[in-house]
Amino acid sequence: MRSQVMQMVGTVSRSANYVFGGAVIALAIAVAISAVGPMDVLSWLHGTVGMAFILLFSVLAIVTIFCWTNILTRSVDTEFWLEAGLHAASGIATAALTFTLLGISLGIGVLAEQTLTPESVQPIISDLTHRFSLAFFTTVIGLPVSAALRALLLITYAQKQPTQS
Repeated sequence: MRSQVMQMVGTVSRSANYVFGGAVIALAIAVAISAVGPMDVLSWLHGTVGMAFILLFSVLAIVTIFCWTNILTRSVDTEFWLEAGLHAASGIATAALTFTLLGISLGIGVLAEQTLTPESVQPIISDLTHRFSLAFFTTVIGLPVSAALRALLLITYAQKQPTQS
């Protein structure tokens, strides 16, 4: 029992290191590309995709990395961890596409609620653009990350399988 608890603590610790390390590297790349500070990048991310997407994305990414770490460190139950990880990684893609539809719907809702006049066109387009940025950035962020995490899980699982002679 104690060894199982210690193994779980080790897996959680290793997973947290991978997640936080990956987040720091991603933030460093974003800062290098954008030439703005880390707080500006995080503020932009929050303003563009919203806290709900960030939280859902983070939880699913953490679960996926936890499953991947279990595939790396365990010799039994690797199929279970593969399936769980694939579902969590696919959940990121589902969330990205769901938030895309949400952003489009919110944009259309704003457009439908307002009367277009020469004076109102600019503020309406500005609000519409903001809502569409939610739509498209969730997809731009979520789909590639989901694909990369699924590949990581599948390649690691395949590598851990005994070779057939």
